[in-house]
Amino acid sequence: MTSETTTFPASTAAADAMVAEARFNADGLLACIAQQHDTGEVLMMAWMNEDALRETLRTGRVCYWSRSRGKLWRKGESSGQEQHLKDLRLDCDGDTVLALVDQTGVACHTGRRSCFYKAPRGEVLANITEPEIAPEDLYGR
Repeated sequence: MTSETTTFPASTAAADAMVAEARFNADGLLACIAQQHDTGEVLMMAWMNEDALRETLRTGRVCYWSRSRGKLWRKGESSGQEQHLKDLRLDCDGDTVLALVDQTGVACHTGRRSCFYKAPRGEVLANITEPEIAPEDLYGR
């Protein structure tokens, strides 16, 4: 077993092996957690279908499946907030991947660095981080 990181794009054989071991759900989707590669900060969770997984491995730029739009979603294509893949790991059950990324700017559509910004504080569910950029500046009005 090796712990060295892969350079991307990954080989076709490596991509085929990952797709073969992935356990996509009934909707053909696989959960993907994006984590900043050098700090360990958890940025977001999104879904990948087989095409998104293959494109991510082929290009080194993270691609997801947008359930709301019903199409591939290349992170940053409209906001400029791209994710560049450093490593991709399949979990023991094969139903989740961990994308170690280099995040350009913010990851969350709310303008925050991470999508995980709500936490119980006292008697309330509080926003524990503030937006770094206004959503309308990310996506236009």
